[in-house]
This record gives sequence, C-alpha cells and structure tokens, in this order.
Amino acid sequence: MSFKKGQYGYDLESLQKKQTAIELVGGESRVLVAPELQGRVMTSTTSGKEGYSFGWVNHELIASDERSEQFNAFGGEERFWFGPEGGQFSFYFEKGKPMTIENWKVPQAIDTMSWDVQEVMPEMATFYRQFSLKNYSGTKFDIAVTRRVGIILPDEIAYVLNYQPATSIKVVAYESLNQVQNAGDIPWTKAGGLPSIWMLSMYNPSPDVVIIVPYEPAADGAVVKSDYFGAIPEDRIRICENCVLLRADGQFRSKIGISPARAKRFIGSYDYTNQRLTILETTINPQARDYVNSSWEETQAEPFSGDLINAYNDGPLDNGSQLGPFYELESSSEALFLKPGESHVHIQRTYHFEGIESDLNALAESVLGVSLQALRDFL
Repeated sequence: MSFKKGQYGYDLESLQKKQTAIELVGGESRVLVAPELQGRVMTSTTSGKEGYSFGWVNHELIASDERSEQFNAFGGEERFWFGPEGGQFSFYFEKGKPMTIENWKVPQAIDTMSWDVQEVMPEMATFYRQFSLKNYSGTKFDIAVTRRVGIILPDEIAYVLNYQPATSIKVVAYESLNQVQNAGDIPWTKAGGLPSIWMLSMYNPSPDVVIIVPYEPAADGAVVKSDYFGAIPEDRIRICENCVLLRADGQFRSKIGISPARAKRFIGSYDYTNQRLTILETTINPQARDYVNSSWEETQAEPFSGDLINAYNDGPLDNGSQLGPFYELESSSEALFLKPGESHVHIQRTYHFEGIESDLNALAESVLGVSLQALRDFL
C-alpha cells in the first residue's frame, strides 16, 4: 500500500529507510520511537498506518547525509533536552559570544548522538546514555540519562485524566519517564549552575491550530512571559481569564512561558478544521521553587526564576531562513540539585484525540478547563 504524506505509514516507512525505528503498538494506536535520535518519539497515530500522523517530521533532513554542527531539526513530537537555553548557565552558547541565533548551538548528546536501547517490549521501550556537558560558565556535568517511553492503554486514560472520553473519540496516548543522574563526583549547586529536564514536542502547524495554556488566575506575578523573541502582535496572542491562547500557524517566531506559580499540569492545542485535540500532562513538584531561566541574556539577574511551561510557534528568522515550520508544547522540571549518584525523574504524558467537536469540547472543559467552542473566534 502506498501512503501519503501526513499519514503515519508514510512517516514510518520513510524513517525506516535511514534509521532504526521502534514501533510501540496498543490496538490501533501506534507510537514511533527513534533510538538514534535520543529515543525521541517521532510521531504517533490513533488509527494504524493509514491514520493521521501527529508529529512534525523533517524527512528531507533525515534522508540527506548533511548534518549541521549548530542544530539539526529532525522533528519528532517529543524530545529530551536540557535547560537552561540562555543566561550564564546556558548549555547552548559558548562563553564570550553574544546570545544570538548565529551563536546558538545544541549539544550533540541531545541532537545527533545515538542512545543505547536497553529494553524493547510491544508497548514500551527504554533508552540510556551517559555523557558530559559544559555550561556557559565552564561548569562540567557528568550525566547519565534513562528514558522510557510506553503507550497508555485506553482503559488507563480515563483513570489518569479522571474523565471517560466519549465512544466517538479515537485516541493515542503515551508516557515518557525521564531520569537524570549525577554521574560525576561533584554536587550540582547554584554557584556553578543547575540543569533541568526540558521536554519539547514538535507538531504540524496550521492556520486552524491554536495553543491553549491554562494558568492559575489567583497566583501572584505576571500571567505570561511573551517577549522571548520580541513582542507578539495582539492578533497572535490572547490572555483569557483562565488561559493563554497562541496561534500555531508556523508563520511568526514567538514563545511564551508560564511561571511555576501560575502553571497547571495540563496544556494543549486544538485543530478546529480537523477536530484534533492534543493534551500534554507534566510533572509538577509543589515544593520546588527554583526553575532555570532560559532568556537569551549573557548575565541574568535571576537565573533560577524561569518557566515551568512553554509554548513556541516557529516562523522565519531575520535572515529569511526557518527551522520548521512547526509548533511546540514544552515542559520543564525544577532545577536539579543532585549529589553524586543521585537522580531525578520527570514524567510527561501526551494524549491525542480525534472525534466530534462537541465530544472533544466536553473533554477539553473537563481536563483543560476551557471551552473549545468559546475560543473559536480567536482564529
């Protein structure tokens, strides 16, 4: 059978031509994982090989033999990174160089390095890698990462979400357990900088897709940080009474962040034309106070006052080039104070739903606390 671009079977067959592809299967649900790309989830579907493929996959780059020393936008709907991105403790800039896109560089360990496969089961796979990273201030981190990806079966979804989706709704869901261990002999402290676990999810943009980020209205502090890459035009962002909306059309580079005080454990996006709802669930530690600051400043006054939740819409850079287009939903762990041998686990769950809008709306109201139908006029 010949598959079209946008179908899961197309992405599966294209990836298999160049890389190892591990397919996790739960009924008609499929989750495609790439060990040679750090065990990232490349894409998933609710409906077998003929179903819609949720992840953004850069087939042209994967098929080519060209690789950038700066960053390779292979795509993938969930990948593992480290924070912070900017500041004096950044892992993405060399000391002394201005923090501009020209000097931004992703470490190979989370870009092109292959990770070891520890275990593969029909519905779960585990990956491992040990490496060292050095931050902008020169602090070296010896790190061991274990990453496990597993399908969440339909009967478990209702329990986890505390909501039973209507029978009209098709779903694929998976969980990633990401464990970081201090594999060195020096404690990780604020003085030398601290890493965080940073999960990023790349999806296909469209003029009909809106990102939905619920927030805690009663908390102190700014509702949203929206100036990462300059001001966002008013027609692209809306602050509602309990959520922030951001266009996900891949046409304007913009990023927003929600502080730990304001963040909730569920965020999402919705495709109004194709009636597809994505919900991302993240771990939140209510006792944690320190989150790394990823703002692109060489010296930050508050390097541990960063965001827990982020969302990104890709768009053209100043030179006219573009990384995607794609859009991202992101979550971060707290800053990791780890002594030698200690470890920390960050869990993220991803749910994709397809179905009748009224049924998806009821689901969104229950889990996200927002009405999809009430937000339609934003587009």
